[in-house]
This record gives sequence, C-alpha cells and structure tokens, in this order.
Amino acid sequence: MGRLIIVSNRVPAPRERNQPAGGLAVGLKDALRQGDALWFGWSGRQVPEMSGDPTPAIDRVGNVTYATIDLTTAQHTGFYQNFSNGILWPLFHYRVGLMNYSRLDWEMYLSVNAMFARTLRPLLRPDDTIWIHDYHLFPLGQALRDLGVKCRIGFFLHIPFPPWSLVRALPGAELLLEDMQAYDLVGVQTPEDAENLNHALRMNNMAERAQAFPIGIDPVEFRTQAETSMKGTEVSRLRDSLRGAALVLGVDRLDYSKGLPERFKGYEALLSRYPEHRGRVTFLQVAPISRGNVEEYRQLRCQLDELTGRINGAYSEFDWTPIRYITRPISRDVLAGFYRMADVALITPLRDGMNLVAKEYIAAQDPADPGVLILSHFAGAAPELDEAVLVNPYDTDEIADALHQALTMQRPERQTRWTALEKEVCRTTAVSWANDFLRALDGAPVCVSS
Repeated sequence: MGRLIIVSNRVPAPRERNQPAGGLAVGLKDALRQGDALWFGWSGRQVPEMSGDPTPAIDRVGNVTYATIDLTTAQHTGFYQNFSNGILWPLFHYRVGLMNYSRLDWEMYLSVNAMFARTLRPLLRPDDTIWIHDYHLFPLGQALRDLGVKCRIGFFLHIPFPPWSLVRALPGAELLLEDMQAYDLVGVQTPEDAENLNHALRMNNMAERAQAFPIGIDPVEFRTQAETSMKGTEVSRLRDSLRGAALVLGVDRLDYSKGLPERFKGYEALLSRYPEHRGRVTFLQVAPISRGNVEEYRQLRCQLDELTGRINGAYSEFDWTPIRYITRPISRDVLAGFYRMADVALITPLRDGMNLVAKEYIAAQDPADPGVLILSHFAGAAPELDEAVLVNPYDTDEIADALHQALTMQRPERQTRWTALEKEVCRTTAVSWANDFLRALDGAPVCVSS
C-alpha cells in the first residue's frame, strides 16, 4: 500500500504535530495514522530572497514525515496575501467587490504553485496517493502532471464554490478550471458547492470532477474535552462572572465572511425589542484577529469596536454589560467548556465552507440540559443541522426573534432538537470524511491528464 501525501499551504507547527489544535490537522489526524504518510507545505517562515528552489526541511513524527519549505517575502505577498486571500477568498465567499486583481499577483500565484510541484516531485513514489487542500493550490495538480506525476491526485476545497456567474469575474477563471482537470476527484463541502463547480466545468466544456464530502469533527473526543474543561478555573470564572445571566456565545475568526456586524446588530435588536432580557443575558463573542494588516480586516475591527461601544453604552447597567468582545485566541480545550455552559450558540456567517464550531457546540452539550444552536442558512453545516434555529444573517430582526426563541425555549424542545443534531454530528465525523474521500478517490476514473 502506497503512502498518503498531504499537501496544504501551511503545515502544522512542530508543537502541534503530536496534539493537533484544530482545522485541517484535526480532520486529518486519523487518516494520517493509517500508514506511512508525508505532509508537505509552507513552513510559515519568510526569507528575504533565495536562489533557486528551496530545499525542504524534513521532520519525522511517528509515521508522518513533515516536509516544509520557506517562501520569500515577495512570494508570500503576491501568492498568499494578494492573490489567495485578497482575490480568491473574497470571490469564493461571494464578495466580488472586495477583489483587488493584479496580473502580477496572478503570475506569482502560478509561480509558487509550480515551485511547490518542483520541490515536492523528488519526494514522491509511484504508488503514492496525493491529497491537495484548498484554494491556495488550485493549479498544483496540473503542475505535478506537467512534471510527469502519474499518481492518483485528489483535491479538497474547504471554502464555498460560488456560481459560475460570480467565478467568471476572476480574470483567468477558466484557466483555473482547466488546471482542476488534472485531479481524479475534487471534494467540496456541500451539494450546492458541488453543483456550482460542476456547472462551471460544464459551461466550459470540461469534465465534471466535484463531489460533496461534508467535513466533521471527533464528537466523542470533543465531548470528553468539554466535560473536563467544565472542571477548570476558566469556566468557573466565566460562570461566576455571569451572576446567573444566560450566556450567548459566538466563536469566529475575525473575518468579513462571518457576519459579525450583522450578529451584533441582531443582539442589539433583541435588547431593543425584547426588554425582558436586559440584565438577564450576556453575549460573549470570541473573534481572534486574522490578517490584521489587511485594510478590510482593520475596518471590520473598527466597526465591531464601535458597535460594542454603542450597544454597551446604550444598555449597560452598573452591574451588567450586554456584550463581551475578545479579539485574542482562547485555547480549544477552554472553549470546549464555554460551549458546554453556553445557553445559546449564535453562529451566523454570511457564507461559510462548513463551520465546525456549530458541530463542536452540539458535541459539547449536556444531554440532560442542552443549549440551543442558532445557525445561518448560509453556513455549510446548515443542510445537515436543520434542527437548529436557522436564520438569514442579513435580517437583524430575525436574529433577534431567534435569540428570544432560544432563550425562552423549554427543556423538552431543546432536548428534541439536540438529539437530532447530535445524531447528525456523530454520523459525519472527521474520520468518515477522510475515509469517504480517500475511498472515492481510489475508485474514481483516472483522469485524462494522468
């Protein structure tokens, strides 16, 4: 049996390789346990310049070899910041107006993908299975085929894929679609994303490649983590500080795709329209800063600072503050306890690939007295988690009504909803996601390019 080769823009930092903290590393943990494996990608380091292609740094942990390369400052700026996160990220989250296209960035994006391929190629064996992840590396499969790689190659997109009518706003979009023909299988999060991608391929007279593979979590592990965290000092401090008030919890990276301003305004509408909740509920939003040097993210942070100040100024009492807003990260094990004690999780992205926070919240709940999940229709998890209270995140009054419904919901209804949600979270897990994709890749017709 050949090795599993994982390729992603970032490789887990050394401190995370034994105990993955979240994201892709958690999702792939079990797949990587099943045999000899290699994980290749960027180290996270930048160097001023380099002559020729970088030499990978090799680190072995258990059965997994980690091979990492550095990027130059110019490569990081053009490939990662400007094209991947400045063009593809907003476009694929349906925010065409935030794109800032430059042909130089496009050329750097292709150049770095070609460099990834050249650097990875000598590490490969003929019977390897290659699994490439996310929007940073759309062209990598074709770049490997151009170097003569004939292994099975699969690709998984962790963010949404919008309709062709939006994607075609990207100059050269059809070239990215051509590159995706090099993959034997392309995985996406939802049936809608699969249909959007396959429709784009059909519109450009290309073979369909996309199938939906919803990603999940390890619910048993996370539930255990939540139960343990409930005994910790951080959860005790939070509980004591609430002084009996209900807790509404939001956990998101600080990003314009998460619908945070709309969420804050929805909570404000709750306090305005349902005054009986004043003094009896606290909203805690954890939103660690990401891409803080990007102007759109700086503007978002300023907007949230202003909203927090306005709402707290209008509704606070001397012994109660409506919103607590934290922009520094909180460890996953502590958050697990916060999820378990939260009466409501408010998760209202404007567009998301999946949103594993929603699944973590369900897994963390106490079956005897579960909380209520309020979830955006536009989260990738929404089709699976339809027993949540589903909302349109653009409608602040609907968010307010959903909060009132959740805060007044009786225990039998909460238990009924949670039971259905928990069953779904346990059905589609991180393990089943990886296994289903790799099984489908192994059985997929070998693509023409290989």
